[in-house]
Amino acid sequence: MSPFRITRTLPEDATGAALREDVRAGLTSVPKTLPPKWFYDARGSELFEEITRLPEYYPTRAEREILADRAGEIAAALPARTLVELGSGSSEKTRLLLDALTGLEAYVPVDVSESALRGAGQALARERQGLRVHALIADFTGRLELPEGLPGPRLVAFLGGTLGNLLPGERAAFLASVRASMAPGDGLLLGTDLVKDEETLVAAYDDARGVTAEFDKNVLRVVNRELGADFDLDRFDHVARWDAEREWIEMRLRARSAATVKIPALDLAVEFAEGEEVRTEVSAKFREEGVRAELAAAGLTAAGWWTDRAGRFALSLSLA
Repeated sequence: MSPFRITRTLPEDATGAALREDVRAGLTSVPKTLPPKWFYDARGSELFEEITRLPEYYPTRAEREILADRAGEIAAALPARTLVELGSGSSEKTRLLLDALTGLEAYVPVDVSESALRGAGQALARERQGLRVHALIADFTGRLELPEGLPGPRLVAFLGGTLGNLLPGERAAFLASVRASMAPGDGLLLGTDLVKDEETLVAAYDDARGVTAEFDKNVLRVVNRELGADFDLDRFDHVARWDAEREWIEMRLRARSAATVKIPALDLAVEFAEGEEVRTEVSAKFREEGVRAELAAAGLTAAGWWTDRAGRFALSLSLA
C-alpha cells in the first residue's frame, strides 16, 4: 500500500461557525440567500450522486467523456508529477486523469469532508503502488496552502463546473488565490459548463423525478438539524430559472405561504412573505472567450481547450 496522509487546515469548529455566519447573513439580507455548499451533508451528497445519473443532468457525463477521450492529450500538455484536486469528493473521475499521468508521484485531494477524503484517498493509496496520497481537509475557496516538498510540475484540477457556483468577484478572487499557490510551469485544469439552450439548462436543474428539488430543500434540513430551525420543507417549492443576461441558472426555494421561521442557535426569527424566494445556488455557464479572459486576468496563460463531442462542457488547461 502506498503512503496515505491526511492534514487538517480547517479548525475543528470552522464548519459550524461558517454555517452560523452564512445563515445569519443570508437570511437577513434582501433578497435572501443561502450558499450552495450547505447542500452537501451525507444525504445531500447521496442526492447529488443520484442527480449525476439523471438523463437531464448532462455535465458529469460530458466531463467524463472529455477525460476518457482527452486525458492523454492533457497529460502530454503538462506531464505533472503532482496532481492537486480541489473539491475532490469521491475522486471518481480523477482516476481517468491518474491513469494518463504516467509520471505522477503525488496526489493531493482537497475537500471539507474528512470522511470523503479518507474513503477515496485510502482506496487510491491501496490501488496505486508508489503514489503518495496526502489529503487536505480545507476550504479551497480560501487561501490554498499546499504541503511542502510536492514535486513539480504540479497540476491543479478543479473539475465539475463548480467554478460556476461562484459570483464573478468570487471567481476572480478564487482564481487569483489558485495562481498564487502555483510555481512557474504549474497548470490549472478547469471544468466549465458552456452556454446552451434554455430548455436543456433548466431541465438539468429541475428534473422530472424531483431529485434536484429534494437536493435544493436539503439545505433547509441542514439548517434545521444543525441550528435547531423549524423550516417546514413542504411549505417551500424548488424553482430553477435561467438568467439570460448574466448567463447563469439560479436555484431558489419559494415560500408557498407567509411564515415565520425560528432559528434558536442564532436567536433569530425570519419572516417569509407568500411567494418570497431564497436563492440557494447560482450556476454560471461560460463561453470560451470568457473563460480565457478570466484566466488571463488571474495571470494564467491558456494552453489547451477540450469539449465533449456535443460541445456542452469544456476542460481548459492554463499555465502559470
